[in-house]
Amino acid sequence: MADGEHAEAFHAELLRRRERGELPAVREIVPAARTVLLDGIIEGIHDGAHDGTGERTPRERASGARERFARDLASWRVEPPQREGREPVEIPVVYDGPDLDEVAALWGVPAGEVAALHSRTAFRVAFCGFAPGFGYLTGSPERLHVPRRTTPRTRVPAGAVALAGPYTGVYPRPSPGGWQIVGRMPDPGALWDPAREPAALLVPGTPVRFVAVGAGDGGAPALPAPRAGDVPAGRARLGDSPAGGPRVGDSSAGGPRLGDSQVGA
Repeated sequence: MADGEHAEAFHAELLRRRERGELPAVREIVPAARTVLLDGIIEGIHDGAHDGTGERTPRERASGARERFARDLASWRVEPPQREGREPVEIPVVYDGPDLDEVAALWGVPAGEVAALHSRTAFRVAFCGFAPGFGYLTGSPERLHVPRRTTPRTRVPAGAVALAGPYTGVYPRPSPGGWQIVGRMPDPGALWDPAREPAALLVPGTPVRFVAVGAGDGGAPALPAPRAGDVPAGRARLGDSPAGGPRVGDSSAGGPRLGDSQVGA
């Protein structure tokens, strides 16, 4: 797709049509940077090549359903995304990251102004991936985009608030990473809770605001539970289809997996 906004609009249209019963049965609808993956289309009709019994196999029926649906998608008219009037999830941040000075230099401001610029930006979760609970947040103006680190770190701590390209992300657990770390969320446990439904706090479409707090601040805002029925995160596949359009496929087909994309953390 042309850009992230187009992917977001297409994702919203798919969800609306699924609610109205206008989609084939699918297991998952997962947005990414410039694609939307529909995983596990299971309905089909008995036409085309048959097996020895005169019936199409389940794989052939699923393949036929995907092909028909992919042709239908090309004729859809998709409206621009409509922003819901939802209150943002507020993420407390101590702005003392190891890359704070480098980011300040890239922005052309004193290090003390990074927190103010970042925390007054209205963010929104575009898609999820890389690790369970990791949301790719958009909203930064182009002048505040920064490159990934030349040398990735072998271990980024849980709660690290980091920037790369147009995205901001909060690492839900320790992992390698190459983003510029500007701060830390004091208690990142709320980002991913397998006992909760949905398990991810930051699901696609969620508005987010970062709140600067002191290192010893005990008055950080309480994080709300995610809304039931929101899109689950943690199994997203990142990357763009060669054709640049929505990806219609099945997990058994061997598509790109978490971390394979250039937008990985």
